Amino acid sequence: MTRDPYEPPTGEPGPAPLDAARVSDEVLATPAEGLEHRPQTPKRVLVLGAGMAGLVAAYELRREGHEPIVLEAQNRVGGRVHTLRTFAPGLYAEAGAMRIPRVHELTLRYCDLFGLELRPFVMGNPRTLVQIGDVRMTVEEASREPERLPFAYAERERGRSWEELWLEATEDIRATYDREGEAAWSAIVADYDRYSIREFLQSRGFSEGAIELYGIMSFRETNMNAAVVEQLREVIGRSFEDMQEIVGGLDLLPQAFYRALAGSIRFGADVHALEQDAETVTAHYRTPSGSFSVTGDYAVCTIPFSVLRKVEVSPGFSRGKQKAIRELFYNASTKILFQVRRRFWETELGIHGGTTTTDLPIQRIVYPSHSDPTDERGMLLASYTWSQDALRWGSMDEESRIEQALEDVARIHPQIRQEFEVGDSYVWYDDPHAGGAFVLFEPEQQTRLQADIVAPEGRIHFAGEHCSLHHAWIQGALESGIRAAREVHEAPFAAGSTTETTRAR
Repeated sequence: MTRDPYEPPTGEPGPAPLDAARVSDEVLATPAEGLEHRPQTPKRVLVLGAGMAGLVAAYELRREGHEPIVLEAQNRVGGRVHTLRTFAPGLYAEAGAMRIPRVHELTLRYCDLFGLELRPFVMGNPRTLVQIGDVRMTVEEASREPERLPFAYAERERGRSWEELWLEATEDIRATYDREGEAAWSAIVADYDRYSIREFLQSRGFSEGAIELYGIMSFRETNMNAAVVEQLREVIGRSFEDMQEIVGGLDLLPQAFYRALAGSIRFGADVHALEQDAETVTAHYRTPSGSFSVTGDYAVCTIPFSVLRKVEVSPGFSRGKQKAIRELFYNASTKILFQVRRRFWETELGIHGGTTTTDLPIQRIVYPSHSDPTDERGMLLASYTWSQDALRWGSMDEESRIEQALEDVARIHPQIRQEFEVGDSYVWYDDPHAGGAFVLFEPEQQTRLQADIVAPEGRIHFAGEHCSLHHAWIQGALESGIRAAREVHEAPFAAGSTTETTRAR
C-alpha cells in the first residue's frame, strides 16, 4: 500500500512533531483545568465572533467567572467549521474544516471534554487515481512509475517520485531539526522565510518539470508563491498524518461550546465599529432591527483581518497592526459537493477514502472515509481547490459551477452521470464574514508581521487561526483563543461603564 503523500516512507519513523508547531503544556492543560484561578472582580469581555477562537475564549473566561458577551454576525457558530446538512437525511458534508491531525492534541482534548466520537480520516489510498493529460493510473502506480507522468524531467530526476524529490530537497532541514529540536526552528525561519515554495525548489535544483510534478501531485500548484516555511512547519510537524474526523460532523464541536454559552451569544450582530478609552471597549453593531452598542472592560477580537479592515476603529490601531491587517494574505478555497444515488467508487473500484489527483479545473476529488453501510447514497467532494482555481470556480453562478464540475468528474468517473442527484458548493472568498478560507503567509510575512498580528491594542486582544502559526487548522484558532482569554484574565481590572444602548439611525 502506498503511503499518504505526507507520511514518512514505510520503515522510516520520521521526526517527532515539530516543537514550534506544538502548543505548551500550560495550554494543553486548559481543557481539563481551565485558566489559572486568581481571585478578582469579574470582567465583562466582548468577544467578537463565534468561530472556534471566540467560542473557546468565551468558554474559558466564563469558567473563571467572567462575563463574556459574544457578538456573531451570522445565525450559526463555528466560523469556518461549517457542516452542510442540506442533503438527503443522514448525509452531510464539510464546507470548511474536515479533519483533525492526531498531533493536534489541543483540539482532540476538547473533543474528549465534550464526549465527541472520533474515527480515522483516510488521507492516502493506493486505489485512488491520477489523471494528468491523457495519462491515467492509480496512486500506487504513480509512486512506483513516476516516469510515466507527462513531465519534462531532468535526467537525474527520472524515475523518482515527487515525494522522493521533496525528501531529498529537505534532507538538511530535517536533519537540523532532528539534531537540535525546537532550537532549530528559529534558525530555519531565519534561513528560509524569504523563499516561496517555487523559489525554494529552484534553489534545490528542481527542473521546471519536477516543479510542475510537485505542484500538481502535492495539490500546491496554485500556492507555489506561498512561503515555504508554511509547508515546512506542517510537513516536518507531521500535520498530515493519522487524521481524525468527528463522527456526525465537525460542527458538533462548536455546537458543544454553544450549549455552554447559549445565553452569552447574540446572533445577527454585525460589528461595524470599535472604540476604546483607558477603561472600556465599546462595540457598535447592526442587526436587522437596528443599531446597538455594548461596552465591556476588554474585548477579544477574532474577526479575520480580511473583514476587520472594514471596521471603524477609534482611536486607530498602531501602524504595525494596520500594516498587518492590510497585508496579511487570505487564501481562497472552493468546495463542490455531490450527493449520489449510489457510491459506485466503493462498489466498483474499492475506493474508501483518499484523493484522486488531476490537472483538470476540479484539481482533486476527495472520497468519504466512512459511509453508512445501510444506505447506498453518499457524498463526494467533487472538487477541492485553492487560490486561483478556487477564484475561478467562485466567479461562476451556482448552476454553472455544478454543471462544469460534473463534466470534469465524468472524465474520471463516467458513472457520475447516472448516479448524481444534487450538488452544492461553498466559496470562502465570497463569504462576507470570512473573506477567504485561511491565512497563508507569503515570503517574509512571518518575520515582518507575526509580532504585530498577535499584539494587543490597548484593551483589545486578538485571536483566530490568523493569530497563530497553525494556519487553516482548528488547533490554531483554539490555541489563540486560549492565549487571548488568558491575557484578559490576567489583565488588571478597571471599573468602567459596562452598559449598552440602542441607537436609532
